[in-house]
Amino acid sequence: MKGPEHPMAKQPNILFLMTDQQRFDTIGALGNPIIQTPALDRMVRDGTSFTSAYCPSPVCVASRCSFLLGQWAHRTGSTSNAGMPQDRTSVMELLNEAGYQTHGIGKMHFTPQGRKMWGFETRDYSEEGAGPDDFTAFLAENGYDHVVAPHGERSEYYYIPQPSQLPERLHHTQWVGDRTLQFLSERDTERPFLCWSSFIKPHPPFESPVPWNRLYRTVEMPLPFLPPDYEHLHTYWNRHQNRYKYRDQGRDMNLLRTMRAAYYATISFIDYQVGRVLDYLESVGELDNTLIVYTSDHGELLGDYDCYGKRAFLDPAARIPLLVRYPERFEAGTQCDTPTSLVDVLPTSLAAAGLPSQEDRDGVDLAGIANGGTQRDAIVGQLGQEGTGLYMLLTDEYKYIYSAADRQEWLFRRLPG
Repeated sequence: MKGPEHPMAKQPNILFLMTDQQRFDTIGALGNPIIQTPALDRMVRDGTSFTSAYCPSPVCVASRCSFLLGQWAHRTGSTSNAGMPQDRTSVMELLNEAGYQTHGIGKMHFTPQGRKMWGFETRDYSEEGAGPDDFTAFLAENGYDHVVAPHGERSEYYYIPQPSQLPERLHHTQWVGDRTLQFLSERDTERPFLCWSSFIKPHPPFESPVPWNRLYRTVEMPLPFLPPDYEHLHTYWNRHQNRYKYRDQGRDMNLLRTMRAAYYATISFIDYQVGRVLDYLESVGELDNTLIVYTSDHGELLGDYDCYGKRAFLDPAARIPLLVRYPERFEAGTQCDTPTSLVDVLPTSLAAAGLPSQEDRDGVDLAGIANGGTQRDAIVGQLGQEGTGLYMLLTDEYKYIYSAADRQEWLFRRLPG
């Protein structure tokens, strides 16, 4: 799919920076006193932070599907890591039709057709599976084709912190950063671009290359959040993940602190790549002409509530970072605590590009949310369907969760922050 050689008017570039499994409370400037995130702190200073952002579904494929289509999970029909609908139009296709040069880098998790372009003109293809891709070809060129599971997906060590098998210059996080800079330096400057750069980390296992793996001291890490009667919040999905992913390794507090230190290290390494990208855009005079969205597909429980992984609508698993920088439409240094969702990124991108909204989409323009001009009653979330379905409805004041498998519901009053 090729857009026209020249866009109709001057339009901003658009850059999506997405991580995998990054919880909301992992940015220094937004209240975490331990983690080192200077580039994300810079985005907080220069843009708008949406501090009550939630994923449409706390699992990779379904959440990313809602992100690229701008529709709730129950409308896409993708509510798990199974297939995505193939008959919808993505944000990449809409922007490409409007003249944008579209490029994808890293983990997209398109299912069932992993190599489908979805409106990308080009891709640096790299998924977390065992099959060959552009990243494994890069490793082979550098003499590292012998490495098992080079993307970092080693199920036998899922929640065991570990140093990477790869040196820093060859790690997947560095590769995504390098490929992003390569695209930005070689792009068609006669057209605006949409680049979606997607990191595999901090998805477990929590592994970083030397010296990043030694960035944090275990003894400085906080213990998991275990409120009174937390066991009563466990659902079928929590019990399943504790057995299948965490493998019921017990509550070893030293291990839990070590896990958090390793988790933070993966995020700081990503932050370093974000800083490189921001610096480059500034050096070529494109930083203020680029809508930059930094977010994640879902969070990570990390031992909170004595649970691990995702597949929950408790805040550590469902609440995500959402930082937006574009001075034309987003005020610097502001925080917005109105509930938002990944479905809002598509209409935000179209609005920034001066394109008409799509009536069949569920999201709203984040600029309208930030300035108070747009109101919504609630956001929703769904994982699975029918007998194993897990559902969320969130308003300014309340969060409601229903687990069909447990035939149990919870109503929480939301607290400030």
